[in-house]
Amino acid sequence: MAPIFTEVVAFEQTKFKSRSDKITATREAKRLILGLNEIYKQKKDPAIMEIMKRLTALKRKYEKRLK
Repeated sequence: MAPIFTEVVAFEQTKFKSRSDKITATREAKRLILGLNEIYKQKKDPAIMEIMKRLTALKRKYEKRLK
């Protein structure tokens, strides 16, 4: 469980500049969100939901810039 949270922290701190970096970032965000969702289904911890919301906001930001 802990490795996914360290990946989330690293992802949130990374800056994605190029177009290919942003495409990779949206895929990575989706993978992290789905992984957190599986944990959330079992634990129902509101903190996990907040993390998923932050990741979704970042994912949407990168997707918006790609269009």
